[in-house]
Amino acid sequence: MEQKSGKIIRVLIADDSPIIAKVISSVLTSDPQIQVVGIACNGKEAVDMTADLRPDIITMDIHMPIMDGYEATKQIMAYHPTPILIASAAVKADGVDKMFRAISYGALDLIDISDLAVKDDRVCGENLVENIKLLSRIKVVHHLLAKLEGRKEEPVIVPEIHQRHLSEKILAIAASTGGPNAIFTILKKLPQDFPYGIVIVQHITSGFLEQFVSWLRTECRIKIKIAEEGEAIHPGVAYLAPCDLQMKVAEGGILRLLNDPLYDGHKPSGSVLFESVAKVYKDNVVGVILTGMGKDGASGLKKVKASGGKTIAQDEDSCIVFGMPKAAIDIGAVDRVCALNDIAQEIVVMLKEKI
Repeated sequence: MEQKSGKIIRVLIADDSPIIAKVISSVLTSDPQIQVVGIACNGKEAVDMTADLRPDIITMDIHMPIMDGYEATKQIMAYHPTPILIASAAVKADGVDKMFRAISYGALDLIDISDLAVKDDRVCGENLVENIKLLSRIKVVHHLLAKLEGRKEEPVIVPEIHQRHLSEKILAIAASTGGPNAIFTILKKLPQDFPYGIVIVQHITSGFLEQFVSWLRTECRIKIKIAEEGEAIHPGVAYLAPCDLQMKVAEGGILRLLNDPLYDGHKPSGSVLFESVAKVYKDNVVGVILTGMGKDGASGLKKVKASGGKTIAQDEDSCIVFGMPKAAIDIGAVDRVCALNDIAQEIVVMLKEKI
């Protein structure tokens, strides 16, 4: 996606708690580049104020009266598309589900501000400001509700092969900012009998991974789970790396979860995962690098390509942040660059070429 320019970032805060809204406003306005132009106490006010104020970005709570943040996100992205950061301090299970559903309707990312709300955490405040500055520059597009709600995704057609107990080929994916929706878009198109194992690193705020997996399970045909130490990779199962552990694939298609150091600033790291699958699966790998800030995954993806595997990068127009794919492209680690909606089919094409 293209990015907008501008020196002053105009923010609309949507939160039904006056205390939390005041805390968010105080943190944001402490930065001279940020101006809070309004505070909405429910989703309907957020929709109306977006139309009137045309902010550069909105911080959106989920649990609000009259209209919740999920419905407000749908309305805003349909009629007045604006970058939205889902920010919440107290999230129940159904609220987290609505957070991820809001992302599928165009919200850019989510952040847990619990520490900011209860103890004025400095790091949490810095993360909020950083996210506002990054996401406010994204040029978002209309998400027409009727088309989106009426659309039925057809699974991609995969070649018929003899199913084996363990996966002989593997699909590896790495993503960061904007990744939840990108991963959702790909996995939703895969059929229940997808004949290969899938391993995924998604940089996500600690505490959200379980609900992200739960949401994917309700929307996708394949089996999806958080990876466990020592388990074998099976066809038709997607394994997501737990937070704060490095995930590797060992000989025999066994998952290893290790308390190793950060790699390229991340744990889990896409590069660590890619390097391990390249070593074990060699040319029986398809590696995919998706939207995200920074360069994680690039060096590992190059190892996949060097081992004879195939590699895909999400294209700039469909990325929330083009950092990770661009880093991989720049070092020659990518075979094909694809729009997000085309990646699932491209994965199958690459796997079919190797049968």
